[in-house]
Amino acid sequence: MKRILLIIMAAMALSSCSPKKAAEKVGFDDVIASRRSVRSYDPSKTISEDEVRALLIKTQEAPSWANQQPSKYYVAISDDKRQALLNLLGGSNPQKVKDAPVLIVSTFETGKSGFFRGQAANEIGDGWGAYDNGVSNAYLVLCARAMGFDTLIMGIRDSEAIRSLMDIPENETIMAVVSLGYRAEEPARPSRRDLDEIAKFF
Repeated sequence: MKRILLIIMAAMALSSCSPKKAAEKVGFDDVIASRRSVRSYDPSKTISEDEVRALLIKTQEAPSWANQQPSKYYVAISDDKRQALLNLLGGSNPQKVKDAPVLIVSTFETGKSGFFRGQAANEIGDGWGAYDNGVSNAYLVLCARAMGFDTLIMGIRDSEAIRSLMDIPENETIMAVVSLGYRAEEPARPSRRDLDEIAKFF
């Protein structure tokens, strides 16, 4: 009997390392290739608070100036808060993301990244806060895709109304609103510029 149990345990261990299991894992290249700015969401699918928390914990691994971690996230996940935030988006964004179950406001604390002893370390100043927030948001959308979610980063919004709605302090700059959900259709991949147009080698 003991021998049979050992054989069963060994078989289970081998099956957990099988090629099939390994193939199910999403590689980083796949995440990069499949991430899109999604403008149509599946209204039948939801995302839990625990899932958003797990996503933001991954997002916290993003690098920042002197590890200042200036980025903050305000999550509209309840129906009433999400609808109120949706109404503060500009352009055609409200229609595009109306079925996204989560909206996330991205901000950064001013006077942290790019500063040393309270003084700007170079001419960019708080531009470094925006830079760090962009890196953090890149982690957010890529980690979201790795978790099977889709996103859209939106910059047309009523920032002061959002500040009031989400109780965002005055020392934070509101950068973007990011939708989080599941794509309702497969978006096309936009073309990219030729590498030699954006990079120079010396």
